[in-house]
This record gives sequence, structure tokens and C-alpha cells, in this order.
Amino acid sequence: MPEPAVLPVPSGSPTPSTPSTPPSPPTPPVSLAALLSREDLGLRQIAGPPAADVRVHWAHTSEMSDPYPYLLGGELLLTAGVHVPEAAGSGTYFDDYVARIVEAGGAALGFGLAPVHDTVPRALVAACETYGLPLVEVPERTTFSGVARAVWQLMARARLAELRRISEAQQGLAAAASRPDPVPSVLRRLAGRLEGRAVLYGPEGAEIAAAGREPGGEVRRALEELARFVTGHASSTATDTVGGTRLAAYALGTGQGFVLGVAAPHRESGDHTIASVAAVLLSLLTGEHQSGTGAARSSALVRLLLGARREEVAPLLGDAPRWHVVHARPDAGTPDPVSASALGAALGSPLVDTAEEVVRVLVPVAGSAEPAGTPSAAASPPAPQPGWVLGVSAAVGPAEWPAADAQAARALARARAVRAPLVRHGDRPALADLVPAGEAEAHARALLAPVADSPALTETLRAWLSLHGSWDRTAVALCVHRNTVRQRIARCAALLETDLDDPDVRMELWFALRDPRPSG
Repeated sequence: MPEPAVLPVPSGSPTPSTPSTPPSPPTPPVSLAALLSREDLGLRQIAGPPAADVRVHWAHTSEMSDPYPYLLGGELLLTAGVHVPEAAGSGTYFDDYVARIVEAGGAALGFGLAPVHDTVPRALVAACETYGLPLVEVPERTTFSGVARAVWQLMARARLAELRRISEAQQGLAAAASRPDPVPSVLRRLAGRLEGRAVLYGPEGAEIAAAGREPGGEVRRALEELARFVTGHASSTATDTVGGTRLAAYALGTGQGFVLGVAAPHRESGDHTIASVAAVLLSLLTGEHQSGTGAARSSALVRLLLGARREEVAPLLGDAPRWHVVHARPDAGTPDPVSASALGAALGSPLVDTAEEVVRVLVPVAGSAEPAGTPSAAASPPAPQPGWVLGVSAAVGPAEWPAADAQAARALARARAVRAPLVRHGDRPALADLVPAGEAEAHARALLAPVADSPALTETLRAWLSLHGSWDRTAVALCVHRNTVRQRIARCAALLETDLDDPDVRMELWFALRDPRPSG
């Protein structure tokens, strides 16, 4: 089935097209040789070019003497010869019949034996040899519907294999985009997948980065010309073929003139989809580069590593006076860089970190100055996001980011335990706020000293108290077995030398544990 977004054309005549999103791959055709290898069908080729070179897109049955008006191209046309007149062998009937099938783009002709013909007419065999149309003999025991079903089964199998190949390519490209050198990594991965050359052209048409085998001079110049074509026209993609090499150019969606060029010796049905995914990733990467956001974030990171205080680094991220820290986990599976970036965009911030199964996002508070590269600061507190479970910290300044990170982690654990899409850390005044901070901290340290050296015990005690002593919910929140929770709580009770069933004891411990500093 031809790809709808990019059509191959003769050299020198690039054809534009404008897909808005990476298209779904078409169902790939099947080899006639694969159909002939089915022993249950018993098909036999008796004329025409080798079956390995023939691609079948579908099967169609017709007893019309001129099937041309009813063919789309690429068919295995099946007939029992009902339309064949008795004197057909002595005239031009078969030549005319085969010529019309070839003119319509038919892939092959299947001739069924019985009930009309005991053998395939010799004149039909000769005509198929003359016009280069593969001719397949269908035995009496094989029905045309059985042949059609076999074609669709092979197509479904090829479709599944192609989707698997595309999925693996998408995952590989996403992983490459998360590397320290994302643009060269994406180009290398794309060139390897397509077994060709991948080039990123800048706004002036200069080659910025490239990967894969260097093509010949003619192909290289044609690819550069194709890149200039999509830059100077309203189209987003264009293709060409030069010297048997398939060329494609993709204008990246940054509006800055960046273009992805691809040259490959062949073109599979899903290659356009794979290249389109790479173009989307490169659009994000070049957009960040062009806006200077990446440089600002790199500068902030370097300053932190060299010992700068968070308050000094925060202006590089947009001078937002207050921030939320959001911890998120997907409902199913593990987060990947692309989905994590999409979550950050939905929350209104490009400041995203993916570590193991948790995505952390630093989100500016509504009304704050926006972080670099963000269209606008978050207009409202972080809201639930489809497919994610969120824990949201209180709104804090840069100096309190570590404490907010701990708040978001506990909020996420509680959200997962109670099966809520979002839980916010409570930042309203409490009784503990009536006690001077220094005295409260000293009391908390003294009270929790017996368990302070064990983060596992303090975190389990905090989660267990926050979930009203529920063993099952605490186990879910901490990702441990409920028996582990029981053992840890029993250990806490023994070390603290107190009765954890006493509500006064629980309240005092909870006040102490609300401040993350005593537990490290």
C-alpha cells in the first residue's frame, strides 16, 4: 500500500507533503514467494518473473473479460477462466486480457483449475511470459477464498513485524535523545535503522551534524537541494530518488529553518514513520538550542556543581519566587524521556528529571516569572494528568527545594496508597507551627534519636502514621510487603520504647516527623 505522506518521484522533481504528525505505517505487502511456500495451498508459478521479486498488496477475484476498471494495482487477481471464449487460444484474447491487467498495475494472476478448465491455457501462459506478469496455477482443491485468507494472514504477520520494528526504533530514538549528546545520538540511531545517511542542516543550509555512510557526490548534492526545497516552501517533507538512493527531507517544527535529511538505499513501509519520529525529537532539541534554554540549564547545573547556592542559580531558570516540586509515576509501565517531557509540558515547565520509575518536575507557581523556555508560567496549581499519579509539594522558594522534594515524594506515596490521581502536601498552619522552629527541631531530634540512623524505619513510620496505621496502604506506598511494614513498625516501637497504639504517642511522633530534617 503506498505511503500517503511521502511519494517517491523521479530525480529532479521533489514532491512535497505536509503530515501534521508522524503517520501510522501502512500495511506492508507480502512476497509472492511467501504465498507459494504455503503447502496447504499448493500454488505453483508457471510463468513470469521470479516470485521473490513480486509484491502482493491484496487478493481480488474477477471473471470479467476486462478487469481493468476494477483494479487498484498490486492485486493477485484470481480467475477460473469463466470469461474465456472457446476460440480464445487462436486470437489475441489472452494478449489483450493480460495487457490490461499489467496496465492496471496487477501484481500477479492466479488461474484456478476446474470447474471450467482442466489445465491453464497455453496461450495465457505465453501472454504472461510476454508481458512479464507472474502466472500462478491454483489447484482444484484450493478455493479462492482460501488464497485470499492466506494473503491477509501473511499481511497481518508482516504488519505485526513492521509495528514491532517501528516500536523498537521509537524507543531507541527516545533513548538517544536523552543522552548527553542528543542530536548526534539521534542521527546515529536513525542512520543505523535506515542503513543510510542522516543529516541535520542548519537555517543557512549548512550541515550541522551527520551520521551513517557518506553517499556519493551526486546523492549528497541532491539531498542538500531537497533540504533547501523544504526550507523555501510551505511543505514540511519532500522526497526524491537519485541513482537508486531514496532521499527524504523533513522541515523541523521549530520555525528556525532546521531540516533533517535522509538518504537510504531502500525504503521499507515503516521507514517514513521512523524518520518522522526522529524529526519530532530533533524539532524539540533544535528548538531548545535555538532559544538558549539548554545553555541556561547547563549554566545552572555547572554553578550548582561548583558550589553555588540554589538561590543564586534560580534566576537562570526564570526568577520564579516560588515553586512546586511534583513527583509522578505512570499508571502502567515505566516513564520514558518523551512521555516525561510531555508531562512537563502539560504541567507548564521544561525542568524535568527522570530517575528510575519516578519523574520529578520543578513547576513555577502561578504568577511567578516563567522558567526559561516555558511559554507561560503555570496558570494554576498542578492538576491531575491522565495516565499519571502525582504528588505535589507546597509552594516554596529555591532554598526549600530539598524539603519540597521530600514532601512531593511522600505525597506521591500517599496518592499511590489511596489510589488517588493527585495528592498535595498540606501547607496550612498546624499546632506544631505554634512552637518556635528551633525548639521544635530540638524536640524532634531527641524524640526520634533511637531511629534517626535508619531512614527505612523513619520513612516507614512516617508513611504508616500518615495512612492511619494501615498495613496494606503503607506497603503499597513504600513498595514493600505488608509483613515488612509490620516488622519495621514493631522495631520502631521497641527502639522508641513506646506504645504506638496510643493516639497521644502517634500525634507527638507525627508532629516530629512532619519536619524532614530530624530523619536526615
